[in-house]
Amino acid sequence: ALLGLFISPLDTMGRAIMKALPDLIFLLVLSTIVVYILRTARVFFAGLEAGTITITSFERAWAGPTYRIVRFLVIAFAVIVGYPYVPGSGSEAFKGVSIFLGVVFSLGSTSFISNIIAGYTMIFRRAFQVGDRISVDQFVGYVAEMGVSVTRLRTPKNEMVVLPNSLVLSNSVVNYSALARQQGLILHTTVGIGYETPWRQVEAMLLQAAARCTGLLQDPPPFVLQTALADFAVTYELNVYCDAPEKIPQLYNDLHRNVLDVFNEYGVQIMTPAYESDPQAPKVVPKENWYVAPAEPAQ
Repeated sequence: ALLGLFISPLDTMGRAIMKALPDLIFLLVLSTIVVYILRTARVFFAGLEAGTITITSFERAWAGPTYRIVRFLVIAFAVIVGYPYVPGSGSEAFKGVSIFLGVVFSLGSTSFISNIIAGYTMIFRRAFQVGDRISVDQFVGYVAEMGVSVTRLRTPKNEMVVLPNSLVLSNSVVNYSALARQQGLILHTTVGIGYETPWRQVEAMLLQAAARCTGLLQDPPPFVLQTALADFAVTYELNVYCDAPEKIPQLYNDLHRNVLDVFNEYGVQIMTPAYESDPQAPKVVPKENWYVAPAEPAQ
């Protein structure tokens, strides 16, 4: 009787395996077919990404994400086809465990799924690509990685910011690099100059300051706009073109330096940010004081 207690379970399992053998063979054949389909798809999309295979209106950057979508669909279809052949799939216990796991996954992965959907949406919308300088919400930086669920930005201060793709998709994205290399990115800065200074002189000085900056484009040429006739000063906006978004902080720094130098050279006072009355002496720095200690002339 004791021996029968041990032999009976083995006999039951052996009979169950023999009974399920046709289903197991079907699952094995199905898995083999799926593996070869995925390998063929991977080779095909690798060719698209490398440029050896071309499809009209299909971007090379779409190859990787499209392959992952195709892989998911193929595996999902294989699971649907093979599910009835899984031994024990018709039992109440198997169904209960499947429902429980499905509910847990659906409740715990809501944000994860939304981030994945947002990630694929951004990739196919071509909002930006790796290396672009972008602004999202209050974050400005260079795209270091476009993941399925998150996007990583490297800020000008060399900080790594991880943004959920759902956050990126729900906010306005400013891409500074999209048109910079083909048409040039416009940088602009404003100054307020008193009404007693001829506007032609101011525009000429601003253009002269722009011409002294290295790294700016001269074609298209810089231009000046008078944006406001304020209470105490005229607001001038200097616009310049550049094709290197990664140098924006340095270009603004050089531009502001040259504006200060040119206005000091011609003795024209900058009235911003506020102006109440004329001082006894113009608020300009004479040239002989440009390099007062500890400043040193540039070599």
